Amino acid sequence: MINRETIDKIMETARIEEVVGDFVHLKKRGTSLIGNCPFHGEKTPSFHVSVSKGIYKCFGCGKGGDSVRFIMDHEKYSYPEALKYLANRYNIEVEETVETKENIEAQNARESLYVVSQFAANYFEKQLWESEDGRAIGLSYFKERGFREDIIRKFNLGYSPDVWDALTLEAVNQQHVETFLEKTGLSIRNDKGKLYDRFRGRVMFPIHNFTGRIIGFGGRTLKTDKNVPKYVNSPESDIYHKSNVLYGLYHAKKATRDLDNCYLVEGYADVLSVHQAGVENVVASSGTSLTIEQIKLISRFTQNITILYDGDAAGVKASLRGLDMILEEGLNVKVVSFPDGHDPDSYMHHVGASEFKHYIENNRQDFILYKANILLAEAGNDPIKRAEIIRDIVESIAKIPDNIKASVFIRECSHLLAIEERILLSELNTIKSAKQKKAYTPKAPAHPDLPPDDLFADDEIKETAQVASDVIQEQEIVRLLLAYGHELVSWDGIDNMYVGSFIIQNLSDVSFEDATCNKIITHYKTEIEGGSLPTANQFLKTNDRDIADLAITLSTSPYTLSDNWYNRHQILVRSESDHLKNTVLGGLYHLKKRKVDKMLLDLLKEIKEEKDPANQEILMTRYAYIKNVERDISRFLGSVIVK
Repeated sequence: MINRETIDKIMETARIEEVVGDFVHLKKRGTSLIGNCPFHGEKTPSFHVSVSKGIYKCFGCGKGGDSVRFIMDHEKYSYPEALKYLANRYNIEVEETVETKENIEAQNARESLYVVSQFAANYFEKQLWESEDGRAIGLSYFKERGFREDIIRKFNLGYSPDVWDALTLEAVNQQHVETFLEKTGLSIRNDKGKLYDRFRGRVMFPIHNFTGRIIGFGGRTLKTDKNVPKYVNSPESDIYHKSNVLYGLYHAKKATRDLDNCYLVEGYADVLSVHQAGVENVVASSGTSLTIEQIKLISRFTQNITILYDGDAAGVKASLRGLDMILEEGLNVKVVSFPDGHDPDSYMHHVGASEFKHYIENNRQDFILYKANILLAEAGNDPIKRAEIIRDIVESIAKIPDNIKASVFIRECSHLLAIEERILLSELNTIKSAKQKKAYTPKAPAHPDLPPDDLFADDEIKETAQVASDVIQEQEIVRLLLAYGHELVSWDGIDNMYVGSFIIQNLSDVSFEDATCNKIITHYKTEIEGGSLPTANQFLKTNDRDIADLAITLSTSPYTLSDNWYNRHQILVRSESDHLKNTVLGGLYHLKKRKVDKMLLDLLKEIKEEKDPANQEILMTRYAYIKNVERDISRFLGSVIVK
């Protein structure tokens, strides 16, 4: 167990914008920071971070929480694991009970996969630097490729001995469980039940996740035998999904965010070479075709991608395939092609780090120019092929969600292809129209929050709408407590009373139907009766997930009032805090009106079902009394009373 003092120190030290900023590219908007949500796919940012409150909230998928909750949700960590991650990030010493061998063996399978993967990375790295074969074969190979020692150490490169079960035996000797060696793919079990190493006689490229933990490996053979695969990669596992991983992203994320651009290459060696040239914002798709998930990873840090693929025909086609997917995700994409069939790795070592960096910075082309030039060169003077290529290019432009960008590319394409702009626009509109028709599915109309009574003929639907409306009003009371509970009441001759106390005092005749709202109100009331006034943070950062989720939702908003209303138009828009009396009383009276309306609805049912005239008369008298209460409330709210 982590002691309370350590937890408090972690919570006080961790800054939400820094923790989230490690994973999401954030930009300032109003009083919040915004970015694309890491928990669901989106092209328009709906993920907000409130620095002052220390919380995040996505208005697209609903995810929200504090720094610990973000790490738990993003990395699939338990609560203690998330605390340890934050403690490590901020160099806070964690005081806890010593784990026994039994406790370690009892850890969940996922954590065990991380542990054995880290062990393997350490083993391979030690072999590279300390074993005779490692230095003679592995280290010599890396140095012959021109990689400096600092780069080799930075990326934790290693060497796997050319022995059937060297790693497996060492892991078992160190008390690692064979099951996890198999699940990570480090070891393979043959038909006779014996384990042997997957990576033998190979130089090793450990693959890190976002937070720097080892999740898989790539191994390159140094043999010339054509029957031996050049590269062997870790299989899919609970911690490694290759379509969701970009090699080098852990080392590139800060530079990518700072420089607002990401260089995308094909393989491990390309990443190392570009990094060695002083360009640290570089990642690789690790030899696999680029995936949507990988593009979304990049989009968390920047909206700009520059592709550095091989200059041969296969490399060109690979870049064109990935191009359209990047465009569909709304990112800006440029391409750098290398001369004489070079790839990034070979060109860097051919011209040197300084010249390489200069070359990629000065030879970036917009995708439309790159694609058009490549395809037109293939088509030559064949008019039919040219027509097909023009349509292909327009289809790529049609994938751009930003209409302004699309129109700019249409204009450039018109000059480049020597074809009238209106013809290209017509083709663009045809493609977009067909795409929209294909994607269109009619949606069922949603019921408004507060439907008029005569909208529904069915009593059951009326009751459902009533309950939904009650919840909205109850949540509004909770919002007022969180936002203004510590403000002082300064109206109707009331002095020295907090808004929180005032609201609770005026809820003595109201019961809350929503379970989460009721828990918050009950806790608030208990704290006041005990002589203290709860703070919003108590609810925002509580371990009760239902309360925290609701508190975060009610304490955040995707909208902020622009200063332009006053700065440009000299229109002063007063906030609700400027007329706090009406805000608080309005919330209370709206809630009470909904409760009274429900009582009236229930009474009408009883009157309708009651057969005894005497009982009916009693119910009618009660109905008239409550109706008068409803009129008083409505009069305050400015409603029109229909008699």
